[in-house]
Formats: sequence, C-alpha cells, structure tokens
Amino acid sequence: MTNGIVTNWSENPPHPPFVTISISLVCLLSLLIYSGLNPLMQQAMIDIGGMQPSTLSALLDEPPSAWWQLSALAVISSLFIHASWLHLLGNLVYLWVFGIKVEQRLGPIGILLVFLLGGALSNVIVALRVPQLDTPIIGASGAISAVVGAYLGLFPGRRIGLFLPLGLYLQFARVPAILVIGSWFTLQLLYTAFGPINGAVAWWTHLAGFALGLSFALVARAMAQIRL
Repeated sequence: MTNGIVTNWSENPPHPPFVTISISLVCLLSLLIYSGLNPLMQQAMIDIGGMQPSTLSALLDEPPSAWWQLSALAVISSLFIHASWLHLLGNLVYLWVFGIKVEQRLGPIGILLVFLLGGALSNVIVALRVPQLDTPIIGASGAISAVVGAYLGLFPGRRIGLFLPLGLYLQFARVPAILVIGSWFTLQLLYTAFGPINGAVAWWTHLAGFALGLSFALVARAMAQIRL
C-alpha cells in the first residue's frame, strides 16, 4: 500500500495530447521546409499545397461524384502551411491553450475531426464567397477557430491560467475563457486587416470554423448526457 492522497488525477491521469503535438510538429516542419527554399520554390509550395478559391469553386460547381480529385485535398493541406513565424506561433499558442483540454475531453479522434473539418469548412466558405480569387489561401486559423469554439461548448464557464505581463514581472492569473477567446478573434481581425484576402471574407471563415467546433462540442455534450 502506498501512502499519500489519492486524487482523480492520480487514478485517471489524462493521456498526453498526441494529436495537438502532432499538428504542431507538422506545421513547424512545414514552415522549416518553406523557410529553407528559395523564393521560387516557396511560391511553388504555396501553389501546390494552398487552397485556390477559384479552383475549389469550379470543383464545387461539378456534381458531387466529381469532387474526389487531388485538388480537393488542398482544403486540408493548406491548414499545415504558413508563410511566417508570427502567424504560425500565434496559431500554435491558441491551439495549445485550448486544444489540450479539448483533446482530453473529446479524445484524439474528436479533436482531429474538429481541426480538419473546421479548417476544411473555412476554406470552402472562402471559395464560395470569393470564387474569382486566384491567390492560394494557407494557414490554420479556421481550424484553430473550430478548436476554440469546441472549447467554449465544452467548458463555457472555465477559467484559464495564464502568465500576464505586469510591468517587469509575469503574474499568474486565472482569466475567464471568454476573454481569451475574445483576444483570439481580435488577433484574427488584426491579421485579416493586413492579410492577403478581404477582411470580411476572412472574418466569415473564422466564424464558420468557430461555429462548427461549437456545434460539435454541444452535440458531444448532449450525447454524453444521454448515455448518463
């Protein structure tokens, strides 16, 4: 027999967030590869892996049986490509703040579905709203929005522990999750103001991802209540 206090944590320790870690590593590796290429090859990487709204829009005009083409994979591959460290690190910070808890609650398959489906839906929204745009779209902002939405649906009243800069020191504080989520949307609004596509369009893509993640979480909560 061992001595000490037995807690829920020690009886059922949470599994490591393998999916959150894997997504982060793939995005980091992608940007490292991108950074090591010359400008011509960088553009080729974006053209191949990015989502081109005009191409996707033309594909969506075809019958559903014709959607299963290689170009359709860009709605997923584009999520893992970033062209700047600032954009990627901003996404990863929020992925880790919200994604770990979402993965612990929904499991690895659940968060993977939220991330991929939320990001894919965001790309589809771009293609529907600006079907004439030839500029490839990259980045995981729509997918991260879905993870943030899932967190709000799963933990609506939760506070998040953060280290906040106060003068020369960092002060630990527990901040309402809704405030942190508000900072995420503020960051996205600033990015879209200087991003490659119209700000209103980008804003809708984030809302689409957020709505899908929130809906997924609410359905998961309802199903858990039914099982109880």
